[in-house]
Amino acid sequence: MTGDDEGGRVGRRPRVLKAVGLTLAGALVTGCAAAGWAYWHLNSNIKSVDINSALGDDRPARATPTPTASQDAPLPTEAVNILVLGSDSRSGKENEALGGGSSTGARSDTAMVVHIDAGRTTATVVSIPRDTLVTRPSCPLESGRSTAVSYGSMFNSAYAVGGPVCAVKTVESITDVRMDHYIEIDFSGFAKLVNALGGVTVTTDEDIDDDDSHLRLKAGTHHLDGQQALALARTRHGIGDGSDLGRIGLQQKLVKALLEQISSTSLLTSPAKLYSVADAVTGSLTTDTGLDSLTELTSLAESLKGLSSDDVKTVTMPVVTAPSNPNRVVAKEPAASELWESLR
Repeated sequence: MTGDDEGGRVGRRPRVLKAVGLTLAGALVTGCAAAGWAYWHLNSNIKSVDINSALGDDRPARATPTPTASQDAPLPTEAVNILVLGSDSRSGKENEALGGGSSTGARSDTAMVVHIDAGRTTATVVSIPRDTLVTRPSCPLESGRSTAVSYGSMFNSAYAVGGPVCAVKTVESITDVRMDHYIEIDFSGFAKLVNALGGVTVTTDEDIDDDDSHLRLKAGTHHLDGQQALALARTRHGIGDGSDLGRIGLQQKLVKALLEQISSTSLLTSPAKLYSVADAVTGSLTTDTGLDSLTELTSLAESLKGLSSDDVKTVTMPVVTAPSNPNRVVAKEPAASELWESLR
């Protein structure tokens, strides 16, 4: 009996080892397939616009790149300027529900020039009021035609008439600063990002009661979910004088809050949370072709890992009330030009 048992155990051992090996191999293949699908899914989420080809060479010069050692510093370290737009498009059920109403078309509800200094350890975020009156340059259209030059137009009309290409060209025309990249996120994407991060904590200096954004908050510190954070970013009538400048102040608080939440969230140690955040971002993202892959976005993100919220300065382009319209503003000179000069 003993010999038979031992023989049975010996005979079974190769079968057991084979089964374990096949199971591990299957798990490895499944894991690799899942990882490959996840990469493909996130990569295919990203929409892009070839801004460089559309605008050609008639643009401000690129900043002189900082030399980078390929082995010691594989990530980019040169200064970079990124135009970040929040679109108020109501396309799709989620955006329509979050935006309210049934507005057609889309405008740049939020516009920020993000200047990251050489070394990628400090940054300046400059908000451009959407109600700023500017000279909107002629912009190329996908049809092959071009828009006409428009004088005294609201800044956010550039996106409405010519999309990302015209938004970039208009920013470059009023700043003389080259936009190296373009990133756009819509209502739904912003709300999903905040939710994926677990919300954001923001302190408001005054009570907010805005019928348009449907946000009501007492002055103080609040932890907001995605829908509340979006409402805060869109609030203007329930604070201050009801102008876009008050809303910009709230948006700048949100930028800081998002940076703090990202730095406090262990994304790299939680693949599920990292995927959730990445899916939320890429699903509602439009970029230039220089950032339209997961690899390029990851490289940018990794190059900013030494950047904390304390290292980010938020400012608003200096403006004054427009002589032609008390509800509009124009760039305040020479302060505005001096600000843009500091970013070149």
